[in-house]
Amino acid sequence: MARSGRRDLELRPPARKLTVRIETIGGGGDGVAQVEGRPFYAPLTAPGDLVAVEARGDRGTVTQILEKSPLRAEPACRHFGVCGGCAFQHLSRAAESGWKAQQITNALARAGVEAGRVNPALTFPAASRRRAVFAVRRLKGAVQFGFNERRSDRLVAIEECPVLAPALAARLAALRSLAGAIPADAFDLSVTACDNGLDVNIAAPRLQTLAFKDTNAMARAGVLRLSLNGGLVMATADPVVSFDGAPVTPPPGAFLQASREGEAALIGLVRDAVGKARRIADLFCGCGTFTLPLAKAASLAAFDSDAASIAALKRAAAAAQASASPINPLRAETRDLFERPLTAKELKNFDAVVFDPPRAGAERQASEIAGSSAPLVIGVSCNPKTFARDAALLAAAGYHLIEVTPVDQFVYSPHIELVGVFAKG
Repeated sequence: MARSGRRDLELRPPARKLTVRIETIGGGGDGVAQVEGRPFYAPLTAPGDLVAVEARGDRGTVTQILEKSPLRAEPACRHFGVCGGCAFQHLSRAAESGWKAQQITNALARAGVEAGRVNPALTFPAASRRRAVFAVRRLKGAVQFGFNERRSDRLVAIEECPVLAPALAARLAALRSLAGAIPADAFDLSVTACDNGLDVNIAAPRLQTLAFKDTNAMARAGVLRLSLNGGLVMATADPVVSFDGAPVTPPPGAFLQASREGEAALIGLVRDAVGKARRIADLFCGCGTFTLPLAKAASLAAFDSDAASIAALKRAAAAAQASASPINPLRAETRDLFERPLTAKELKNFDAVVFDPPRAGAERQASEIAGSSAPLVIGVSCNPKTFARDAALLAAAGYHLIEVTPVDQFVYSPHIELVGVFAKG
């Protein structure tokens, strides 16, 4: 193995010392300069920076900032630059949000889609992320708890994290203690701050069972439910999240928006977009982020491939219908929309279609929506490239992209959420 390691080092190109001017930021968040007519990437740089770098191939490590860009800001965290969780703490928030909105504009232009309007990005406080995945490793009896380093599987033992919501940030020390009480050597700890406490799922594919009964460690960390690979280990109460006032107990590991603030903004944008539509299809609905709020004024049919999320949505809908603020009856169905998308014929009776697919987008489902007669389509996405690809399918079928609103809830990250509104004809 030692010989193999030496060979790997010998195969690495030798470092070159360069001075480069950063012109823009690439899709992954690294600064981009031009070297010999080709893109050259330097992480943690801003457009306008003049930097000295040690370059290998098309990437480099900054050794000195010779001239600072006016777009720079002071990083909010002492771990920034080593921890791989954040890419943009060195940028002003205005520069970060502006760049993200431009990524949407660029993606639509490359796909040949004309947007009537791209609105300024909605922004939120940095300390708002309610979900985090911590890496945990046990080495020589000591527990490491934190995030991976940039471009590495090594861990950064974090003492703080400025992007975490207060309910999660305040529990870091207790979560580290809880991780130390779990009898496993290597796993990821996925933590969600719910309305009434923390929901924790241990991701350890090689671990089939877990003998854990330390309720005191759970209580100190404010953990209501502990799961292993999505299966319940123990719970003291059901974790609850509310979608515009409708409470839901999500299954372990269920998809939720990154922040409550971002979620509320997305719900508001989608509600405004559907307007007075009375019959709405909600595709890739999850636990009902949009389904339950929209069901207050319309008839909803909701679809998702995750059976546990659909079951949670059905329970929440039944409870809401029996509450003092009832919602309309709705239909929720487990269906793999990648393998079996709703057909254009099935969509013909809806006044509006909402679709919020994973980052890969929904090409087959978008094709069916494009062939439908639905007068209004609202797309929610966390990936401008796949959104633009799906938008091109709709545009080719006569849908017009009226407006796009960026929702910058992934603070200090190159990711961006968006809501696009399409009208037929």
